[in-house]
Amino acid sequence: MDAYDRKILAELQRDGRVSVTDLAARVGLSLSPCHRRLRALEQSGVIRGYRAELDPAALGLGFSTIVFVTLKEGDKRAVEAFEKAVVALHEVVQAQRLFGDPDYLLQVLVRDLSAFQRLYDAELSSLPGVQRLTSTLVMKQVVAERPLFPGGTQ
Repeated sequence: MDAYDRKILAELQRDGRVSVTDLAARVGLSLSPCHRRLRALEQSGVIRGYRAELDPAALGLGFSTIVFVTLKEGDKRAVEAFEKAVVALHEVVQAQRLFGDPDYLLQVLVRDLSAFQRLYDAELSSLPGVQRLTSTLVMKQVVAERPLFPGGTQ
């Protein structure tokens, strides 16, 4: 990966809908080489896809929580059962398995506190293998989805 590839990635992170013609102009390449590089980045898996960035609050999902999960057991069966159940909860917008304690970090988006309480009581507390849940409220997003190549020169 060279400076041109990083510039391409930086521009796409800013505007994933940019045309290849405009992208080429922004990074200082002619159309054909820019298009070849773009396809190579896609085919190699560096670019996983393109998507719209949605505003949760505008969709009525103004309540964000982080839930830390500690499992009773860490064996393969327990981990697989827990992860399968978490994947089925559409309110969990991000789930990460951690080293150490706790075992998981879940980011949950719901409408309000009442919706979170219902989710917690009905779903989260009954996830398979859970020993302990600890929740905290998100006050505000400080850094969200930071570009990996913000200026294209790293």
